Amino acid sequence: MSLNEVWEAASATPFHPLVSKDSQFSVGFNLLLIAVIFTGLFGLNRSFLSLASLGLPASLLFGFGAVFTICAVGVYV
Repeated sequence: MSLNEVWEAASATPFHPLVSKDSQFSVGFNLLLIAVIFTGLFGLNRSFLSLASLGLPASLLFGFGAVFTICAVGVYV
């Protein structure tokens, strides 16, 4: 299958994002809020177990929350 055929086949199925544009800010803000809570809990007990159960999810939540919030509010120069 050539790239042109793949391009034509993809035009029949439009992209639908998992989180709509109208709810990106609330999803991003909630992810950031949960990340702050997880970070605080991780700061109370810094062990290897809490690193795996709180530290790693907190960093992922912060990353995705920041991206969703930036996409929701836009970047204006």
